[in-house]
Amino acid sequence: MIKNIIFDFGDVFINLDKEVIFRELAKYGGSPELSPVLVTLNESYEVGEINSADFIEELVKVYPKASPSEIKHIWNSMLLDFPDYRLDFLEDLASKNKYRLFLLSNTNALHIPYFTKKIGEKKFNRFKNSFEKFYLSHEIRLRKPNREIYEFVLSENGLKAEETYFIDDTKENTDAAEKLGITCWNLQVGTEDIVHLKDKL
Repeated sequence: MIKNIIFDFGDVFINLDKEVIFRELAKYGGSPELSPVLVTLNESYEVGEINSADFIEELVKVYPKASPSEIKHIWNSMLLDFPDYRLDFLEDLASKNKYRLFLLSNTNALHIPYFTKKIGEKKFNRFKNSFEKFYLSHEIRLRKPNREIYEFVLSENGLKAEETYFIDDTKENTDAAEKLGITCWNLQVGTEDIVHLKDKL
């Protein structure tokens, strides 16, 4: 019996344009895909090993034609809208108190303040307050799909894997959670929506 639900953030609640970074950085001589160096840099940033200033400084070295402010703008531009119907769905789910709700997101110190400002603090707080715990990778210094992040959430909250449901749009992340005995939904962006959760449970 499912008692706990862990949600991803991007492309589950907020819409993303993950390709915008490549499209925009191409204007500054960027590659159409992230190099191994940039993948490592991003992962370090997502677990809080480097701060925002150092992250942007490193990107400017890779894209010297772009200014720090342009880099920051491009990095944040992947965050699109947060439809009200998804927030309404979440608040309704939370109000029923049937499940313990958690957020678990790979994100960074640039995205959260930008997103809060974009949708407004009131709406952001409504979103955050719908969860029992709100886990951001750069704050807990762990990231998906590493096994440790799932074990951390389960352990800290006394959750049993077999009673826990995890939703994420990235298959690598749901595959990792399933290995721990967590039931998962690898949400297919564009064809599925979080508001159809009741059809999955």
